Amino acid sequence: MREVAITHIGGPTTLIEAAGWRILTDPTFDDPGRTYRFGWGTSSRKLAGPSIAAGEVGPIDAMLVTHDHHDDNLDAAGRALLPSAGVVVTTASGAARLGGGARGLADWQTTVLEAPGKPSIEITATPCRHGPPLSHPIVGDVIGFAVRWDSQENGVLWISGDTVLYDGVRQVADRLTVDTAILHLGGVQFPVTGPLRYTMTARDAIELCGLLRPRTVIPIHYEGWAHFKEGRDAIERAFAAAPAEFRDSVVWLPLGTRTAL
Repeated sequence: MREVAITHIGGPTTLIEAAGWRILTDPTFDDPGRTYRFGWGTSSRKLAGPSIAAGEVGPIDAMLVTHDHHDDNLDAAGRALLPSAGVVVTTASGAARLGGGARGLADWQTTVLEAPGKPSIEITATPCRHGPPLSHPIVGDVIGFAVRWDSQENGVLWISGDTVLYDGVRQVADRLTVDTAILHLGGVQFPVTGPLRYTMTARDAIELCGLLRPRTVIPIHYEGWAHFKEGRDAIERAFAAAPAEFRDSVVWLPLGTRTAL
């Protein structure tokens, strides 16, 4: 894979620079301190602000929004950035809500990013289930993204999106060769639903890596919010006890620092 640089801005928000493109994922740029309601008695407080302010990110060619209806994945400041992107890709229901020409994808549908002077990039939606079985009517549509361009040598760059580990996510290993996996972790829980989880835990990530066998694993979506129940320390402990091949694949991105892979 030709050089890819990724900047972890905070929470689920990353800036991916690849093949001449600058792609922003799940833009969240609000200041900390506010409590956000997610519906059905769930809420969370934002504990940390972005490592880079929205106005300092620079030009964005495309934004990939795993889902638009939870503020920890698309907040007010993130929404304000959407019109500045050349393309916005999200769920089909989210595209209808966002308008402005946003492209909506269902599971395994693909759209192509094209711009003068740049190679085309394929964006394929991958399945997510943002909670326990039968939770879809409450949590809504969510997708992950497989990002593919011609100069890749070892597989796609895959963004898991907010999801638990279930058969839909396992399909990624059956259908794609993944070189770099950006995994949304954090083991999200809410008091109102007790032990139920809404994103993957470190243990889930290790099981998934056993299927995917990615060269690089990048944990994100584990810090900055009260509803994240597994932070970096817990994730590191879990991977430290995993087979060496999984330990060695994990790359921790310093917040706000452009990191070449």
